[in-house]
Amino acid sequence: MGVVLVTGASSGIGAAISAVFAQGGWQVMAAGRDEARLEEVADPFDEMATWVGELGEREDCDELVNDTLDEFGQLDCLVNSAGILPRGDIAQTSDDDWDDALTVNLSVPFWLCRAAVTHLVAAAGSIVNIASYWGLHPGARTAAYAVSKAGLIMLTKALAKDFAGQGLRANVICPGAVDTPMLAQGAAEAGMNIDRYLAAVAESSPNGRLATPEDIASLALFLAGDEASHINGATIPIDGGLAVG
Repeated sequence: MGVVLVTGASSGIGAAISAVFAQGGWQVMAAGRDEARLEEVADPFDEMATWVGELGEREDCDELVNDTLDEFGQLDCLVNSAGILPRGDIAQTSDDDWDDALTVNLSVPFWLCRAAVTHLVAAAGSIVNIASYWGLHPGARTAAYAVSKAGLIMLTKALAKDFAGQGLRANVICPGAVDTPMLAQGAAEAGMNIDRYLAAVAESSPNGRLATPEDIASLALFLAGDEASHINGATIPIDGGLAVG
């Protein structure tokens, strides 16, 4: 057990990770942009604090790490879960879409890891990054997203190699389709009925179902724990077997 900082905690995978860690006895700093949703996530747990704000600049990331240390006095695990999914092929991807995807999905995790790494090394802690199946196998019209998530996978591997000798572990989870607001947004953008869209996506999985946010959260909790002490630099798909082919 220890202190974990989770980004993207106001909904979806980040909210589930915050709750599962708290249920597992961790102290949690849940960071996100939606104050009302963060309060809903944190309300059942005495050992969960919230941080509301944007993470678009290096200074924001430094502030979040410092506020976590001020709140709890230590940091044992960082979970980078925040992400955005602009849709479009290369011709359809604007400069703003490209920059936003790289900033939120790659630069922010880099800045947070850099701000936290000294403290995580001191705690012999870990980093768990949430990438995507599309960081390994790009989907249609996901150019900026896929590139940013592929970069996050490589950032994780670099962290694992550079700091393994100092006791820090870094691993990356690559979810397939997960039943989250981001998936619903995809249905809306495709002009599809949400129920039909979710059913179609589930059918594309070899095991015939969508992942739940809690599926991802349980894996993140395991990777942060002592049971995973010899797992470092791993890229772990959690997609019902989709990556098998």
